[in-house]
Amino acid sequence: MKLKGKVVLEGLAFHAYHGIYPEERTSGNKFEVDIVVNTSFEESVLVNNLLGTINYEEIYLIVKNEMEKPSKLLEPVAHSIAQGILDSFSTAIKVEVTISKFNPPIGGICRKAKVSIDLQRDSNL
Repeated sequence: MKLKGKVVLEGLAFHAYHGIYPEERTSGNKFEVDIVVNTSFEESVLVNNLLGTINYEEIYLIVKNEMEKPSKLLEPVAHSIAQGILDSFSTAIKVEVTISKFNPPIGGICRKAKVSIDLQRDSNL
């Protein structure tokens, strides 16, 4: 039996230093990260064993670690998060990472700007 599903974390909040402008890299901004991991659950999950699933505490630590590294662009941050999740969980099939930046400096009103990346495990593995 192949039990497939998703593990989702929504609204992970961070104060981080991502942006192309110097003031963004010194004062920082509010960011939100959403993660969707498509996975194949192990049968042990049916008997309440954490080893049969994706541990979302570990996902949080991967995200936190990457958000702490200043970057000019959000795309490499999202890619590093997705790659880190695929590297950490052999049952992860596909990872979608969305990073939202609140009040981006665009010269007008914008509640948040988002970047999303989908990364899928190479099926040849």
